[in-house]
Amino acid sequence: MNAPADFPTRQPRLAAFLARRGIHYGWAVAAVTFLTMLVTAGAVGAPGVLIGPLQAEFGWATADISSAFAVRLMLFGLLGPFAAAFMNRFGIRPVATVALTLIAAGVLGSFTMTRLWHLVLLWGVVVGIGTGLTAMVLGATVATRWFAQRRGLVLGLLTASTATGQLVFLPLLARLTEVLGWRSALGLVLAMLLVAVVCVLLFMRDRPSDVGLLPYGASVPPPAPVLPTTFGAMLASPLVALRDAARTPTFWVLFATFFICGASTNGLVQTHFVSLCGDYGMAAVTAAGMLAMIGIFDFIGTVGSGWLSDRFDSRWLLFWYYGLRGLSLLYLPFTDFSFYGLSLFAVFYGLDWVATVPPTVKLTADRFGERANLVFGWIFAGHQLGAAAAAYGAGFSRTFYQTYLPAFFVAGVLCIIAAGAIVAVRERRPAPTAA
Repeated sequence: MNAPADFPTRQPRLAAFLARRGIHYGWAVAAVTFLTMLVTAGAVGAPGVLIGPLQAEFGWATADISSAFAVRLMLFGLLGPFAAAFMNRFGIRPVATVALTLIAAGVLGSFTMTRLWHLVLLWGVVVGIGTGLTAMVLGATVATRWFAQRRGLVLGLLTASTATGQLVFLPLLARLTEVLGWRSALGLVLAMLLVAVVCVLLFMRDRPSDVGLLPYGASVPPPAPVLPTTFGAMLASPLVALRDAARTPTFWVLFATFFICGASTNGLVQTHFVSLCGDYGMAAVTAAGMLAMIGIFDFIGTVGSGWLSDRFDSRWLLFWYYGLRGLSLLYLPFTDFSFYGLSLFAVFYGLDWVATVPPTVKLTADRFGERANLVFGWIFAGHQLGAAAAAYGAGFSRTFYQTYLPAFFVAGVLCIIAAGAIVAVRERRPAPTAA
């Protein structure tokens, strides 16, 4: 929808081209965001095929390698609330550009690493900070600013891009690692990051008013954003939001269940599934193909979850998502790691890989209002803390017990617990009306 006459009319060529065809520029911004989150997620998922090659070349133990990846996952989550604050103050495009550049620097530096601390610095700290600045908060910010309608659909698509990117690129990365070595696989990651940076610089805009538009589906301009007056206030705003949210039981239930979500997805399956299958004689390329299948079904499940969360109680959706995920993880060791058994697991598990995100975001927005993006940043931090714990814990299990299976059993049980806990979130009570 076009903006009122007093809106600025600085429309780039693409915006004018789309407007002549009745297409809102928000869809272009959503597409660039989709690409950015997809490529970033591909970089996040790359360690899934690096554990074996790094062990073979440097002799590092699985637990030591996993510790570096755990640092990355922890920073990926902890920076989420501050990424929202940075986007509010500096804009989406500068933050996304810096983030992609940092990830590329970390990947490029790893071509010459020779010590374990190099891995921790490059893949733990540098890539962790870069990915943290483009965490799930980026998608939530774009969906909120650019879409008054179809927001749930956009959020579902952007959420799906994250998990799908982590998984779909793995077969190609695994094949390149097998044929040409792990450095060649990381070269592909660098090329994708370069494409994403160029698209962000050319097409990303901060707000609809930057191109003379209202948000998609809006009939009146949104209120002007209230920004912190100083840099210190900006850095403090996520901490203030955390202080206030932490006083409510709802926050802690959402934080704990999202901790379990991260422990049962990114930290466990994404990081260790290829190595787990290798323990049972499956080639890395085949195992990565199973992860790609999970990614494909995740895309379907997450978009569908966004549609369902607009129509049904988010608490009961999460009850079923966590419960079914827990059952699938408990089933995994009994597949005998056959192609048929793992395919069944991939379909069942993949449908709710991150289907938990849309209803969790909706519950957060419902309970915390205008500060929902900052509060969700902290809830997402819980997700990544769980992922970090699982990434290290599964590596510890493999190193000291010679098997990953205890970690998968624990994750399955935790998902069952999360299914029971989420129904404890109280329904939002309507505001009282005047007599």
